[in-house]
Amino acid sequence: MRGFLYVISALAVVALAFWAYQQNYATQQALREVRGLQNDIATQRSRLAVLRAEWAYLNRPDRLRDLTEINFDRLGLLPLMPEQFGLVDQVAYPPEPLLPITDPVETRAGPDTDTDDEEVQLP
Repeated sequence: MRGFLYVISALAVVALAFWAYQQNYATQQALREVRGLQNDIATQRSRLAVLRAEWAYLNRPDRLRDLTEINFDRLGLLPLMPEQFGLVDQVAYPPEPLLPITDPVETRAGPDTDTDDEEVQLP
């Protein structure tokens, strides 16, 4: 019986060692993937910084003003002037919505009452 327990214990140790070995390699693979993703993120962030810098360069006011003057015949764009801007008081805001009627009050007699052309007295 003792020999059987030794064999079972040895098989359990071998099985656990095999499982730990596989987990080790799976963890190393996951760490490699994470490093690769972090490198991709860093690359994309640097690319985004370059694109933002290019956008700021292309949207310089003096450059845009020159482009509007060059392409005035095709586009008909006029330069921005301070007089083109309005005040906040001149902005027409949409009217506020009316509140829903939750407790309606009847103000005159309906067609199914017995009153004939009598005025209804409200309290």
